Amino acid sequence: MRGRLASPVTVWAAGSGPARRGLTVSSFLVADGEPGQVLGLIDADSDLWESSPQTVVVNVLGAEHRFLADAFAGTAPAPGGPFTLGEWSDSEWGPVLTGGAGWIGVRLAMSEPREVGWGLLVHGDVEHVSVGDAEPLIHLRGRYRTAPGA
Repeated sequence: MRGRLASPVTVWAAGSGPARRGLTVSSFLVADGEPGQVLGLIDADSDLWESSPQTVVVNVLGAEHRFLADAFAGTAPAPGGPFTLGEWSDSEWGPVLTGGAGWIGVRLAMSEPREVGWGLLVHGDVEHVSVGDAEPLIHLRGRYRTAPGA
């Protein structure tokens, strides 16, 4: 059933310079509130989680970033690492992809994440939002697509 539900395609990124880490995440949600919250299911074995970040950038990929989604998921080659693909800049929260559909700067909650399915439920406060011009990439029925009417 999960494959029949459209999911946004994001790269969660943390760190700076050679300590950058990232992971493709489609299981995430933004909850309104004061402050807003981001919730995501993160692979417990990922380099991203092993680095124990305090902040992350949730980069919303644009339609032209399919290759980044696969590279950060570890399903496509990325000689020199996935951060050599695309153009990245550092922010207070972590690496930001240039030309994406937008990004969210998140301060992660310090509580221990709990296991949910095969992932860890991670959440944090939204501290910054930037909306880009690119059409957002979605994942539906095992394929990358753009939103209908986008």
